[in-house]
Amino acid sequence: MTEFDPTVHPHRRFNPLTNEYVLVSPHRTKRPWLGQTEAPQLSDLPKYDETCYLCPGNTRSGGQKNPVYTHVHTFDNDFAAILPAPSPPTPSSPHPLLTTEPVHGGCDVLIYHPRHDLTLARLSVGDIKRIVDEWIRIYHKRGSQEGIKYVQIFENKGSIMGCSNPHPHGQVWALSEIPTIPSIEIKSFEQFSQSHPPVSQAPKGPKGHPCLLCEYAHVEIHVPLQEGRVVMKNEHWVALVPWWATWPFEVLLLPYHRHIPAISDLTAEEKITFAEALSKVTIKYDNIFSCSFAYSMGMHQRPIPSLERHRSDLEVSDVAHLHLHFTPPLLRSANIRKFLVGFELMAEAQRDLTAEQAAERLRKCAEVHYLDRN
Repeated sequence: MTEFDPTVHPHRRFNPLTNEYVLVSPHRTKRPWLGQTEAPQLSDLPKYDETCYLCPGNTRSGGQKNPVYTHVHTFDNDFAAILPAPSPPTPSSPHPLLTTEPVHGGCDVLIYHPRHDLTLARLSVGDIKRIVDEWIRIYHKRGSQEGIKYVQIFENKGSIMGCSNPHPHGQVWALSEIPTIPSIEIKSFEQFSQSHPPVSQAPKGPKGHPCLLCEYAHVEIHVPLQEGRVVMKNEHWVALVPWWATWPFEVLLLPYHRHIPAISDLTAEEKITFAEALSKVTIKYDNIFSCSFAYSMGMHQRPIPSLERHRSDLEVSDVAHLHLHFTPPLLRSANIRKFLVGFELMAEAQRDLTAEQAAERLRKCAEVHYLDRN
């Protein structure tokens, strides 16, 4: 009988955060591609674009004028998906399958830098540290507002990820309810903490209980590098292609040295090493295909700074562990992307490139941006 080889034979991998499986089909990397291709993401943008709604001093599409800002700049989203005023009570449902739930909150746009052409991969560690500080400020501001139960920090980079403006920026949405995916993750954290005895020397969560991601990070950093999924590691943070990754070069970035529930819990030194890790990961992304690498990035953590308002509807404690998901779509080159279609929409997620192969390619990428090489 042939011995199982995960680099050749199809298999499934379990995602303990979402309790879902992903089908891995490594033999499919050999198939030819005659499908859709994308235009490579531009890296030659001007430093200032007079037509850009986000550049300093320009007028936004909603009519408001940007200040001549010199570092990060945040404003209320002119076309927010969530409105601040509570919606009127919804009428009683005509059927249990036809329910409506009101939601309110607010949306912020966080411009990373006045330069139109500088993404995270091209910013200095000091500039990224300012972004980290602004994330913390907005997390506190929005998360302290009455009725807000969740704050989501995220970034869409690149037109193929639905980004409508190339100027470097991210968003923060605050909601009166906890969204589906973070809610599932929190429940997974709680279940793991309550049902699993400590099995390693990993940092522990509240009351000495094990933390799902502390345990997972501990496992990954002790796998021999040439066999594992770690992309980069510094004093406090590890970036890795998760065992259960769906997207070709998906990365999970998280602190591994101690249990950290939220970005607001970071020390001054941890903020700096966080900025360094963000810089290295995004530089490696750009260097894979020598292009401005598209992705969606989202931060998951304690829903809001104070948890007291959650107790009545969802038992949320500091079992949550701060982590960032990077989900980039590019697969084979700068202009071939992965699509979630067919089997993936109707059955379960599927990938061709194994997590180990993706991690090896990312590890080998230089930590100096390809546009900055002599």
